[in-house]
Amino acid sequence: MAEKTDKPGKAPGMKSAYELALERIEKQGIERPREGFSEDAREKIAEARRQAEAKLAELEILHKDRLRLERDPGKRMESEEEYRRERRRIEENVESKVEKLRAGA
Repeated sequence: MAEKTDKPGKAPGMKSAYELALERIEKQGIERPREGFSEDAREKIAEARRQAEAKLAELEILHKDRLRLERDPGKRMESEEEYRRERRRIEENVESKVEKLRAGA
């Protein structure tokens, strides 16, 4: 007998690709992924990522401006290394925040 679904726009008995994938995972003995995060947790994660994107954009603009003005190749390389380090730090910081938010959700 076909399953009925209460989702609008979905034919009775039809399953989404996500539902089918979850069934295959369970048949392989793999634990089903936990359900999504609360709306509050999602918003906090999105905000952390937006802030990081803004910092990265600002960092990139300032870096390009410094490179445009700098003529000494040695100082340009130092500036490039500093830019990479700061970028990595911002990316690691946001991932750390996201992991903490996920763990608390």
